[in-house]
Amino acid sequence: MTAVAAPISNVRTGLAKGRLGVGGVTAQVMAAAAPLTVIAGGATGGFAIAQQRGVPIAYVAVAVILGIFALPYVAMARQIPNAGAFYVYVTAGLGRVAGAATAFVAILSYNAMQVGLYGGLGYEASNFIKANLHTDVDWWKCALVAWAVVAIFGLLRVDFSAKLLAVLLISEIVVAVTFAIVQVSHPHQGQVSFETLSPSWLLAGSAGVMLTIAIAGFVGFENTTVFAEETRETHRTVPLATFIALAVIGVLYGFCAWAMTVATGPDNIVEQAGAESTNLIFKLSAGYLPAFVITIGHLLFITSLFAANLSFHNTSNRYFYAMGRDGMLPAAFGRTSQRTKAPVAASILQSAIGFVVIIGYAITSLDPYVKLFFWLTASAGLGVLTLMVLTSVAMLAYFLRQRSRRRRAEQVADLVRGVPAPTNGARTTGEQVVSAWRGLLCPTLAAVLLTIILWQTVDNFHLLLGVDATDSLRWYFPASIPVVALLGVAVALILKVVRPGAYERIGNGVARPTLAGMR
Repeated sequence: MTAVAAPISNVRTGLAKGRLGVGGVTAQVMAAAAPLTVIAGGATGGFAIAQQRGVPIAYVAVAVILGIFALPYVAMARQIPNAGAFYVYVTAGLGRVAGAATAFVAILSYNAMQVGLYGGLGYEASNFIKANLHTDVDWWKCALVAWAVVAIFGLLRVDFSAKLLAVLLISEIVVAVTFAIVQVSHPHQGQVSFETLSPSWLLAGSAGVMLTIAIAGFVGFENTTVFAEETRETHRTVPLATFIALAVIGVLYGFCAWAMTVATGPDNIVEQAGAESTNLIFKLSAGYLPAFVITIGHLLFITSLFAANLSFHNTSNRYFYAMGRDGMLPAAFGRTSQRTKAPVAASILQSAIGFVVIIGYAITSLDPYVKLFFWLTASAGLGVLTLMVLTSVAMLAYFLRQRSRRRRAEQVADLVRGVPAPTNGARTTGEQVVSAWRGLLCPTLAAVLLTIILWQTVDNFHLLLGVDATDSLRWYFPASIPVVALLGVAVALILKVVRPGAYERIGNGVARPTLAGMR
């Protein structure tokens, strides 16, 4: 699709300024990570799939790796506050063509994540209603109710969503921690073992599988930068929210996964995780808590899926918005409501995609849990991991170029008598040069570590899908990423020839320095 040639007014189309503080942004991204869903499903799945006990330390290791990635990531957010996040950062570091490819991969990944969650939500809600109300309700009807609520909130002020997500998030964390404390308080054979927290598990033969499953549980934390244009004190809010979310999620996942191994005994966790699946954390706590608490836990497991769905809806429509504002999609997607400042057309498109997918799966009677929830969210996680690798490389290129500009500026200043060289690393535009540790070493290390995990993810993708290693299906979803990336490349090259003005706007949706060397 091509955009109109006329430039878009950011005053008329901008997102709401100053609506989100640290708490609001943290709630948005932690809700996307869906802590209770990950603990009940991701952690138990990790034990069962990897056939190893080291899942707790894998969560801790991934939190450290993502912390290394986050250091330059939030530095980029300080200099380039933009709802396009990954797409804009890759544009800044690697050029407009690479940025356009990234934008299309981001759209694919976050849309897959958002609509895939409807499958899990509808399935779990249907089972909950049957078990507690003794009434049969089709999964797709439950999914459509959630879809309608998400669609409405997508059109409201972003802080409304943040408040709802904060309540749901706090509730599910309280339940998860309560279950974990109960489990640790009742260890298997009276012995509390820390064996599953040993770093030696990271050298085990299936460490790659454990890290692959663990990193999927963190998808969403990176979206703090997506809301940068809507925050108060962006330079402070985005970094704080990012590291608070990362620290809380990492500790919570590691602690709750370890607690399960204490309750079952390290030697039994793999077998019980395979047998009980998502019911394991509820079963391990059921004998020590009132029945209504367990019922609330099951209910919050469903609301955890809903909260993640709403959060990813907000993320997806802001990528649509950024692409519309920058000229890669029709200009309507780059406009916001005058009253709520929500990206209306982008939100409606996102809702339309979700509706079509839910109805399509209902009509064809495809399995909503495996073929919608598991398949699409696993594929989305692969896409986001790919985006992190690309962004790490782009950040390195950006900060290298930035330091080169600083050196040239100092050389020129030395040649001009009476004009002092910059002493604080500032460019004439006000851009700050970050330290070598944050700007060079961290993105390099992040790129290497995340590439290793990406390789392991692709190599073991059949395990995430639950298919045989020889099944060609394992390659369909990974192959969609380069295909969509090439579509983005084609759009950028066409715009360069047909609408050069739109091409120039790629990655420049809000006022910021035009980066030298961008192409």
